Amino acid sequence: MVDLKGNPFFLDDGGVAWVNGTRDAMTLEEKIGQLFIMLDRKKDREEERKLIQKYHLGGCRYENENAKAIYEQNEYYQQCAKIPLLIASNCDSGGNGVCSDGTYVASAAACGATSDTRCAYDVGRVSGIEMAALGCNWNFGPVCDIKMNWRNTVVNTRSYGSEADVVLSNARAYIQGMRNGQVAVTAKHFPGDGVEELDQHLVMGTNNLSCGEWEKSFGKVYKALIEEEHVEAVMVGHIAIPAYERKYNPSIKDGEILPATLSGNLLKNLLRGELDFNGVIVTDATHMGGFTSAMPRCEQVPRAIAAGCDMFLFFNDIEEDFGYMLEGYKTGVITEERLDEAVTRILALKAKLKLHEKRQAGTLMPEKAGLRVVGCTEHKKMAEEAARKSITLVKDTLGQLPVSPKTHKRAYVIVVSNPPISRGNVEDPVKEMVRGKMEAFGYDVTMHESYYDLALKHGTGKDVLLKSVLIGSAEEFKRKYDVVFTFINVSGYGQANNVRMELSVKHSTEYPWYIREVPSIFVSLNYTNHLIDIPMAKTFINAYAPTEPVIDHLLRKISGEEAFEGHYEEQVFCGRWDART
Repeated sequence: MVDLKGNPFFLDDGGVAWVNGTRDAMTLEEKIGQLFIMLDRKKDREEERKLIQKYHLGGCRYENENAKAIYEQNEYYQQCAKIPLLIASNCDSGGNGVCSDGTYVASAAACGATSDTRCAYDVGRVSGIEMAALGCNWNFGPVCDIKMNWRNTVVNTRSYGSEADVVLSNARAYIQGMRNGQVAVTAKHFPGDGVEELDQHLVMGTNNLSCGEWEKSFGKVYKALIEEEHVEAVMVGHIAIPAYERKYNPSIKDGEILPATLSGNLLKNLLRGELDFNGVIVTDATHMGGFTSAMPRCEQVPRAIAAGCDMFLFFNDIEEDFGYMLEGYKTGVITEERLDEAVTRILALKAKLKLHEKRQAGTLMPEKAGLRVVGCTEHKKMAEEAARKSITLVKDTLGQLPVSPKTHKRAYVIVVSNPPISRGNVEDPVKEMVRGKMEAFGYDVTMHESYYDLALKHGTGKDVLLKSVLIGSAEEFKRKYDVVFTFINVSGYGQANNVRMELSVKHSTEYPWYIREVPSIFVSLNYTNHLIDIPMAKTFINAYAPTEPVIDHLLRKISGEEAFEGHYEEQVFCGRWDART
């Protein structure tokens, strides 16, 4: 039923015996519990104990805290569990995904902008080592989505690029780096995001490629990672592929097409069948709109497992979801064979990680002294190197560069960020970091005050609004400032299907009225597609992240002290001819 000695488990006789013996000794409720991965948001020890022990959970995810707190949390998780837990992290960009003080190295977009795959390897290496130090054993990465549609902001910086070969080579390097931490890896989000612009957190995603197109792109990536890199798990997105649904069921109606998380056609026929995947299939988060809109919750929960998923990511209400899963077994939605198959794979993953042996040896949690690796000097150097290699000059059509304090001392600096509610209605920390870095570099800095900034200081009112929209004298502006820097730090998901540059108020003075008055440099600190909203920008740079190493190297490159080494894809121009000028 499950090849325990084959790819990706490769268990020896002892491991096989533990899997089979543990499964056969489990009660029905214990088997049902292994299917679930909780999201620990409350951080309440008694609540954690109750969830793990009462519901016999198979795995955990959690909200980030500092390394010490996460270590102690994970230690408690394992103490509570009868069967060792899979403890997962989302390390897309480095160790910052495992704890708040972990090392951010680079986003996938930044890795894809470099000339080789070393950056992706370093992201995986740092992620794996810092994860292992905290007792995490399963990473939800790498992201294998292909950014075919520049409007898709969900995968904009999480994808290595728009070409399958670029995504594959970087994902492969990431996995090889991750193996330094000896944690399990997960290719996501099958069957592939990035073809359309919608956000599966809000609606069911659709991958509208033909079967042939899919095989040459996403299929190529997954096939190689399954066969050659032995990925232990695949995370399935709430994404449909109509072409494959019709291939396996020519009479299927549009209204019957389901997201992959609920589709036996995609999981059993495509992923298990054509791609020969033998590892663990885990759903993406099951509170996402692409999943919840497909059918009632009481049906979704057991049907995800019946369709071929092995683990169910997150609860709405744990008692209710557990009950739905149990009822699904009792009514035959989940057969005995399907339940045992899922549990076998979950236990096999734990056996591959030798969690049972480590528990017996008292080494399930690493020595606490190992926390010193988190944020260490070696890892920070990798982040520095990633910044140096990835920052990309997209255009400088007026030849405004280089710009430095020696030539353009008086800088007017604008930072366009997400609305302040996303940062707790406090001063923008990125804005203050940019100010400090620019002043340290030698600029006389005047920070633009947006409507948000003024409202935080003075409250809302007509005077604040007028100050936010009245430009004033262009000649006076030219006399006061030598250069304008506009930093765009906009990102998000789960709130809008497409996230774009948004100013703080209508007709705001943040808008680039100044580009024909003084030299103006535009820098994206996140998304790569902002030229759709500011095609008139003449000097535009993609820097990929709002971090100190990025700002340090950015200023050196703008000044001419360092060369720009990153490269861009054609998608950066968003299909607009004027964005190139």
